[in-house]
Amino acid sequence: MKSILLALPLAALAQAQDPTPGMNMPGMNMPGMTGMNPAAMSLMNLATGTSVNPAAWEMPMLMAHLGDWNLMFMADAFIVDTQQSGPRGGDKLYSPSIFMAAAGHRAGAKGAIQADLMLSLDPATITGERYPLLFQTGETAYGHALYDAQHPHNFIMALGLHYAYEISENTTLELYAAPVGDPALGPVAYPHRASAEEIPQAPISHHLQDSTHISDDVVTVGIAYKKLKLEASGFHGAEPGENRWIIQQGRIDSWSTRLWFFPTKNWAAQFSAGRLTHPEALEVGDQIRTTGSLSYTRGGWSSSLIWGRVHYTATDRNLNSYLAESVVPIAKKNFITGRIELADKDELYVPIPGTFRIGAYTLGYTRDIDLFSHIQTGIGANFSAYSLPDPIKPFYGNHPVGGNIFVRFRLRKNS
Repeated sequence: MKSILLALPLAALAQAQDPTPGMNMPGMNMPGMTGMNPAAMSLMNLATGTSVNPAAWEMPMLMAHLGDWNLMFMADAFIVDTQQSGPRGGDKLYSPSIFMAAAGHRAGAKGAIQADLMLSLDPATITGERYPLLFQTGETAYGHALYDAQHPHNFIMALGLHYAYEISENTTLELYAAPVGDPALGPVAYPHRASAEEIPQAPISHHLQDSTHISDDVVTVGIAYKKLKLEASGFHGAEPGENRWIIQQGRIDSWSTRLWFFPTKNWAAQFSAGRLTHPEALEVGDQIRTTGSLSYTRGGWSSSLIWGRVHYTATDRNLNSYLAESVVPIAKKNFITGRIELADKDELYVPIPGTFRIGAYTLGYTRDIDLFSHIQTGIGANFSAYSLPDPIKPFYGNHPVGGNIFVRFRLRKNS
């Protein structure tokens, strides 16, 4: 249990800047920040890779400086007990976690660099290379495809270097290179998404929307102009292997492009597409992924609408997914969470071929409690009900449900 309590996950290096010119940029006055310029602020705005949450979202991070370097630290962890019903349901105690650190420095009058590191103790605190999650599919464990289970994240989730240069008042060039990182494809991944920060389990639509958030050998170039940002990435398309402790490598064989639109500091919208070369170890062919998302934040309330589609080149089939997600704070210490999903699944462990539309409906509550001065601690629970086609009910039950009870630890932001 001691090792679990030391694990600090999820989090969100997301944003302190309004990307709309002329609006207030709160990061300029952040405690512990020194020598900031617009290029440096654009890098602080990032969540994972080059993705961004709405600028109005307040990052839960600690800030300090070492000489002329600005340091940022984010971390959170959950201790979760899962109980699920039906023939395919499972029970487990596990702990997902993320620790994120970034160090930024000006590079001349108009440039800036930033190094990112993200770690997780999932390989140690999620035993058996999985935790129970009804109707979840994707990746492998012990050489077999995972069914009704979510894989752990890698120990090194991200290791990358950013460079930004202010070409003009309204235009910024961004470059990103990462042995392990997140290419320009999909919305902000669920462990870093503002609307998902109080939900410990992955969405069942994860592998149709944002599963590339841990990719190898990522190179991205982006150009931001006023309220728009256009990006292109090259990366290795294979999903992470089963050895979660190492940095894996592969040639750049996949590509993606993404367009962001920020109408105000409260909104962030993206549309992206990419071709992934042989992403699944046990499946032949490539994938073409297309996603769109809209996120909103105001006063601590964050919501997201996400669509993702995967086209399988070997079989010429399409799978679609839809997600609506929200977290609503009440009286500062209470959080109501909700997530609604519809996801097409054709890899379920049932002896019936075909694609099945699964619905997942999650409602939860978290209550903050004051235990530690620098760690925001909460106790919470959520409940999920599912809808499923009649042909697979004999294998899952007519009304499968799942529940999670959890304790959440998160580094407090600077006061």
